[in-house]
Amino acid sequence: MNINKITFLVSILLSLLLAPMVSQSAGSSVALESHRLNLGEKSLQRGLKYFTNYCMGCHSASYSRYNRVAADLNLSEQQMLDNIIFTRGADGEKSKVGEKMMIAMTEEYGKETFGVAPPDLSLTARSRGADWIYTYLKSFYLDESRPMGVNNTVFENVGMPHVLWPLQGWQKKAEHHDDDGHGGGSGFEQVTEGDMTADEYDQVVTDITNFMVYLSEPAQAKRKSLGIKVMMFLFLFTGLAYLLKKEYWRDVH
Repeated sequence: MNINKITFLVSILLSLLLAPMVSQSAGSSVALESHRLNLGEKSLQRGLKYFTNYCMGCHSASYSRYNRVAADLNLSEQQMLDNIIFTRGADGEKSKVGEKMMIAMTEEYGKETFGVAPPDLSLTARSRGADWIYTYLKSFYLDESRPMGVNNTVFENVGMPHVLWPLQGWQKKAEHHDDDGHGGGSGFEQVTEGDMTADEYDQVVTDITNFMVYLSEPAQAKRKSLGIKVMMFLFLFTGLAYLLKKEYWRDVH
């Protein structure tokens, strides 16, 4: 192998090794909380409810269709029409259950209101990660210098309002100090209470994050379930093949 090929292979290897480090440095410097992933039916149903009521005022999930979500989450199409679908088309008719999960807000109106059009959330869990979403939804704090009156420690100078504030209440950023007066990191202090306790709000954020993880790859729950079955079959087949091999070669040895 000549030197050019060796150099080429080394450069590829280095790029693969450094990619995770670059990705991490490009993200938030805030330590992310660990999310408890649960793609169970009940959590996803709750996540769908909160997602459509609080997130889909501004954000679409255009890679998914209502009827596909209904089938995956064991909901009837009538339940989706009655409780989940709130948008209407240009003709004034309610959106059909087979349509994509789009919102009524236009891109132009989004830019005019927020300075930038709110992004589609279909693949956010894949691009940001579940821990990022989970921590982000818990990290809004009051900041009078911002247009929306809030900021976020995970996404500094965010242009999004804190849509979940009725549930969480309002919190402010606070510096924690040890007994000697040294800074011990930043946190939050509750200013006003929300409709939910901290544990209840944490469950809401968990369910929304779980649903967004599902949105990013709807087939993953079935894929993992099928993978377990395949591994069990291969394990059983390996055992049978080994016994067959012993029986076949018994007389030879």
